[in-house]
Amino acid sequence: MSLRCFVGLDVGTSSTKAVLVAVETGEVLRTVTRSHEVRRGAAGLVEMDQEIWWDEFRSIYPELTAAVEGVEPGIAGIGVSGMGPCVAVTDADDHPIAPSALYGVDARAREQIDALAARFGQDELLARYDSQLTTQAGGPKLVWFAEHHPEDFAEPTRLYMPSSALIRKLTGEYVLDRQSASQCTPLYDPETCEWDEEMWRALSPGTIPPRLGWSDEICGHTRTREDLPALAAGIPVTFGTVDAWAEQESVGAVADHELFLMYGTTLFLVANSTRRARHPAMWGTTGTRAGMRNLAGGLATSGSLTDWMRRITGEDDYSVLTAEAAEVAPGCDGLMVLPYFAGERTPVQDPDARGIIAGLTLDHTRAHLYRAMLEGTALAVRHNIEVMEAAGLRIDTIACAGGGVTSDLWPQIVSDVTGRAQVRRRHHVGAALGDAFLVARALGEVESIDPWNPVEYVFEPRTSDAVDYDRRYADYRALYERTTEIAHHLAADGEAAGGAED
Repeated sequence: MSLRCFVGLDVGTSSTKAVLVAVETGEVLRTVTRSHEVRRGAAGLVEMDQEIWWDEFRSIYPELTAAVEGVEPGIAGIGVSGMGPCVAVTDADDHPIAPSALYGVDARAREQIDALAARFGQDELLARYDSQLTTQAGGPKLVWFAEHHPEDFAEPTRLYMPSSALIRKLTGEYVLDRQSASQCTPLYDPETCEWDEEMWRALSPGTIPPRLGWSDEICGHTRTREDLPALAAGIPVTFGTVDAWAEQESVGAVADHELFLMYGTTLFLVANSTRRARHPAMWGTTGTRAGMRNLAGGLATSGSLTDWMRRITGEDDYSVLTAEAAEVAPGCDGLMVLPYFAGERTPVQDPDARGIIAGLTLDHTRAHLYRAMLEGTALAVRHNIEVMEAAGLRIDTIACAGGGVTSDLWPQIVSDVTGRAQVRRRHHVGAALGDAFLVARALGEVESIDPWNPVEYVFEPRTSDAVDYDRRYADYRALYERTTEIAHHLAADGEAAGGAED
């Protein structure tokens, strides 16, 4: 007797998480996690060794697929995702030439962004590729690697992201999903949903473009591996995707005019449309499925802020900090935070922005500060939504997921600050569930996530006599504008000091 199951696995910024899901019911039978850390260096580098991804998969898979109550699971399909867009470069034999560059939090390619923007024009790039060049774009980082490793780029190279690197190990296929590819601006043509061969030749002619496919399609099948005896041959594997889009699938936030909020290490926003969407401050992308388009945005911090608070207060238990913050009145008794502790991505697009705590008094406590951090991210979400709607998108519904929605406080604050309801599903185990669903969908086992993950709760916006969030939002916007020059000076001082220490 065997139990048919799907495996979903996601490589996140702080951990790799996998789920074992029953084919018939969608029940999550087992969850396995491995924690890891990224490295932050001078000149904006945020990186991770590529070998970690496969090492963690090999560690997780036997534990994940062990017998369930004495019954051996039969693995019917594997889906994978990962943080992104990352740029991981190898030689033609798949040997890494350097650690991988992470997504928009990695700001190493600022000189390359400026050079390419001067060469092609940001307005022209936006019109052609639905995104301007920012630290989120994969193309400038590939150029950075080519310029810093010229000897390696004299020979053929390959481009990977966490999901596609795992797929290569599992199946031998060299592929990338179209959603991830659409964030490799300017290497991908959003009109044809294929690679822009002219741009490949212009930016990195020696890099071999991977074969493209949709995230709900099968790209290949597993092969036996000596370093992973538990892996059987012939298991279907999907094309993969970026973690935020896998998590979007896990909560069924795939309808036109729907917005998805992912509360993770960073907070990510994905708005859906059936047409191409663009705005100079946001990222226009292709979706996980044919016909789906997105306008996406992302904060540089969110869960990383709450982790910072946990570390500086010495309180290991998030639930304690959350309970304390829940007792603080909305508005935090006059305390406000600009959550730009790692620069900011959308819509500010300012890697030299810095966190600011305004209104601090001797009467404020760590509970005030913790809640002010949450309110700061909520104000940033409101800013992103405002820009998305200015770009012509209509947002009728909002779905939320991620570690930040395991308690009610944070999503409730976001609904209060934005004035918009949010839907939370029963399960918010994350992108790994979306990966399992995508392979189930690819194999025709299920069409909708609803049977697997029904709606559990709706956060309705509330008003408070303690704070006027409309005025607070105006102050939030003004605070950044009036402190930008000072923040940039401080950022330069900090970078200079860090360089001197190195």
